[in-house]
Amino acid sequence: MTAPTTATDVNQPSLQPAAPTGRRMSWPVLLLVVAGALALVSIVRIITGADGITNVSQMSTALQLAVPIGLAGLGGLWAERAGVVNIGLEGMLILGTWFGAWAGFQWGPWTGVLVGIIGGCLGGLLHAVVTVTFRVNHIVSGVAINILALGATRYLAPLAFEGHQGGSAKQSPAIEPLGHFTVPGLSDALRDLNAKGWFFVSDIAGLLGGLVTNVSWLTLIAVALIPATWWILWRTAFGLRLRSCGENPVAAESLGVNVYKYKYLAVIISGGLAGLGGAFLSIVANPFYLEGQVSGRGYIGLAAMIFGNWMPGGLAIGAGLFGYTDSLNLRGGSTNVHALLLLGALLLLVGAIWLAVRKKYVHAVVTLLVGALVFAWYAGTNEVPNQVVAATPYVITLVVLALSAQRLRMPKADGLPYRKGQGG
Repeated sequence: MTAPTTATDVNQPSLQPAAPTGRRMSWPVLLLVVAGALALVSIVRIITGADGITNVSQMSTALQLAVPIGLAGLGGLWAERAGVVNIGLEGMLILGTWFGAWAGFQWGPWTGVLVGIIGGCLGGLLHAVVTVTFRVNHIVSGVAINILALGATRYLAPLAFEGHQGGSAKQSPAIEPLGHFTVPGLSDALRDLNAKGWFFVSDIAGLLGGLVTNVSWLTLIAVALIPATWWILWRTAFGLRLRSCGENPVAAESLGVNVYKYKYLAVIISGGLAGLGGAFLSIVANPFYLEGQVSGRGYIGLAAMIFGNWMPGGLAIGAGLFGYTDSLNLRGGSTNVHALLLLGALLLLVGAIWLAVRKKYVHAVVTLLVGALVFAWYAGTNEVPNQVVAATPYVITLVVLALSAQRLRMPKADGLPYRKGQGG
């Protein structure tokens, strides 16, 4: 049977992947939730005096740190929508950092970006060969790629960088800046409004100011990839076929879809996106490659994808949240994290009230007790240890995943081995 080629073909009910279960939050409700969260943050800022939690510089740093996490998560989304679990995102990020820096210091930053993407694609291709063709367990393959990427870059770095000015066995020479932009007038106006410290309004100004101040051109590309991914995967015949491979590959093959081809394409694209995130780290976030600079962002990107329920929009929110907590390490970490303890206590109080309204009284009591403990921690201390600040992004990752686990729905055939013709 030939592959479907017309609009009528791709709308066949038997090829349509199942819709996610559960009620979707409408845009007005979502905006109301976001506004409520910002109001709580503003209250905490006023009570604690920790103005840094919503200032323009904090938000600008958070956006920069969210980009590699979001690109890794977007790579995971492409792979898993085709049915391939990509634990190897960490290794593909590492390959992107090394390849991007290696090409960037020799031939310029944009060449470095392109070569970084290619480096990630090579990792994706290897993962596809192992998991799709040889049907090796996806987790085992991903972990092996992470180890291989770490070992390969550690071996290659001295060969490529030693002997060049500024280079060493663990660091590349400096790379030329890729360039940033600031929206003139608007950036200054938002910064001035943020500095006034007004309730809610100044916090909104800080958030928006971070989006228009010292923004890398590569950040714009990364942000544009979020809606582009949604449009390709949910509004094109190509995307429908790819998603059908992650939901029901047997049915997809019966309708003429080349399942192997789509899985290969998805995982290679996944690696390329992770490679782009790695290149961002070694060219934009830091203008050089540094061993260990990925620091688990591939795993956090995977967590952001799961938090977002395998959808681009939710993934972007998750990446922003994790990028924000990661930025606390760089700007007023101890003071800001201490203020966030109060925010956490308030959120747990709201959660307890919500659970009580839904008549889940045991869950409400437990949530309230945890909130009381967090508030006691806040009230009994003036700052938190630096170790807590460093661990905050990872703790937030675990907490968010635990709280969102009940509403998640992964693609039905995600991670399952598939052999061509197995439906026959």
